[in-house]
Amino acid sequence: MDKRERAAELRRILNKANVDYYVYDNPTLEDHEYDMLLRELEELERDNPELITADSPTQRVGGAAVSSFASVTHEVPLESLQDVFSFEEVSAFLDRVRDSAGQVSFDVEPKVDGLSVALTYENGLFVRGATRGNGTVGEDVTENLRTIRSLPLSIENAPAHLVVRGEVYMSKKVFRRLNEEREAEEKPLFANPRNAAAGSLRQLDPKIAAERSLDIVVFNVQAASGESFELHSRSIDYLKSLGFRTIPHWEYTDAEGITDRIAHIGNNRDEFDYDIDGAVIKVDPLQVRTALGSTAKAPRWAVAFKYPPEVKETRITDILIQVGRTGVLTPKAVVEPVRLAGTTVTNATLHNADMISEKDIRIGDTVKIRKAGEIIPEILEVVFSKRPEGTEPFRFPTVCPVCGEPVSRDPDGVAIRCRGAECPAQRLRHIIHFASREAMDIDGMGEAIVSQLLTEGLISSAGDIYSLTADKLEKLDRFGKKSAENLIRAIEKSKQNDLSRLICALGIPQVGTSAARALARHFGSLEKLQNASAEELTGIQDIGGITALNIVRWFESKQSQHLISLLTAAGVNTESNEEPSGTALSGLTFVLTGTLSRHTRDEAKALIESAGGKVSGSVSKKTNYVVAGEAAGSKLTKANELGITVISEEDLEKMTGYVIMD
Repeated sequence: MDKRERAAELRRILNKANVDYYVYDNPTLEDHEYDMLLRELEELERDNPELITADSPTQRVGGAAVSSFASVTHEVPLESLQDVFSFEEVSAFLDRVRDSAGQVSFDVEPKVDGLSVALTYENGLFVRGATRGNGTVGEDVTENLRTIRSLPLSIENAPAHLVVRGEVYMSKKVFRRLNEEREAEEKPLFANPRNAAAGSLRQLDPKIAAERSLDIVVFNVQAASGESFELHSRSIDYLKSLGFRTIPHWEYTDAEGITDRIAHIGNNRDEFDYDIDGAVIKVDPLQVRTALGSTAKAPRWAVAFKYPPEVKETRITDILIQVGRTGVLTPKAVVEPVRLAGTTVTNATLHNADMISEKDIRIGDTVKIRKAGEIIPEILEVVFSKRPEGTEPFRFPTVCPVCGEPVSRDPDGVAIRCRGAECPAQRLRHIIHFASREAMDIDGMGEAIVSQLLTEGLISSAGDIYSLTADKLEKLDRFGKKSAENLIRAIEKSKQNDLSRLICALGIPQVGTSAARALARHFGSLEKLQNASAEELTGIQDIGGITALNIVRWFESKQSQHLISLLTAAGVNTESNEEPSGTALSGLTFVLTGTLSRHTRDEAKALIESAGGKVSGSVSKKTNYVVAGEAAGSKLTKANELGITVISEEDLEKMTGYVIMD
């Protein structure tokens, strides 16, 4: 078998395995076997690029990032549905249809709360995917759709031309994981899976969309050359036979069966892995649909029954405070168990201290509760008429419930945060940051290793890193003699880092690499910085009043002082090795764009700042130079339009005469 035949066979095997796993939930290959076959295909395509095809499973990551989405005019309009909110309205719809078409069958489907798209296949290959948009014109999101594992990139025995409609969604499990990750990274949380799915599908970089693990369910044939169907339900079965994940559907002819199914779907919403916001009732015979037609807004042959949000009363028995990985104190209400949207709820989010105060929520209160997006329990309001006598307003703690460190509100937000440098709730994040590339740059000390060291009790703060020895590491899983020695060598090397890296590593709020360099150059030693006043700090470029206050508070903390004592006792350098700031670029503003080959973005920014220049994130008339790397985009275009000088990395180095810190 030659390379071309082997590549084709691997694509066939892997694509079938994807359909079996993601569509039919029936794995036919062991994970290891799948991984080995995929690796073989990757190696074949790497050595023989001409073998790469659009339907290869290696192309799931999608193409290059785009600056905007192209418009797509839909071959068949993607109509929206008329909403109904009661069984009486459902009956009225059924009567209208029967008055016009006689006794017909209907199809009932769950209404997935996602983002509607049209998928186009030519000769069995997926060639284009577009969002619904206004129903007539949508956006081309083909590359992002390619990242969805349950979407077939090629179809055997498909018609020459096929257009299907589906709903892109984010599963409840993925939604929870994504919000947990965003909370750890101090990013705003998504309100519900639909918002998360829509935001993910419209990412300009397909790699981001791929990380979001989107899914899709298909529910309509828009066009299929050479194929005809009498019933919508049979067309869904046809789509399933082609390898699509299809919407569950039930056929009925009587109103009682339809309303019972609508109620059943609503009462069992938790059984679906996606969020639903209703049930769709459709005329099943396609010929009748054509006869009924559409209004200017929606088809006459279908309606969407929208479930009312389920709200119940329960009583708050306690309010607990949790401390997250970033130090944010999050209140949680413990409530008497109540059945809500298919599951038993025992606690509800209270978001933050301001919410508790605004709604005057107290322990002992009876409250109305619902599930936001059918997933996250939240309190809507207090039933004040049922408030017991003697309740007291809830007082948010002034110290961290985990480590006892004083807490403070973020100056620019509602979050109340523990600032403890050695707080157990935050130590994983603190140590990962301390060892990261932009901080102490300890090669080999990533999250997995830090987690293992914490679990085994070998470290409890960043200061303990320097007490590690090779013989202690060798006893751990995934460590051998050589790997242990390499990590110890990296730890020892980090002791000689410049003070700016240490300042950055300490994790002082709002003190990143740029501010750390400015502080190191100005004070020259950690001791002088530690004794600086807020007034002196605000006199330094890039250090504002809030940052200065954060620095003073951080050094006042007993946990911070203990961490510094551990670091100095271990021999970590606390002096600045940097020369005073240069003036070669004084008064000049630079913008970085594209992929830099000689420096990272942070390194290039540091080089400019070390020579007295400034770095901006956007191009304007005030920009003096644009440093352009490979694949420079809209910033380069704007620079050319404004007549701003564009230079290379080499040009920048010549202008400064400085060398980036290792």
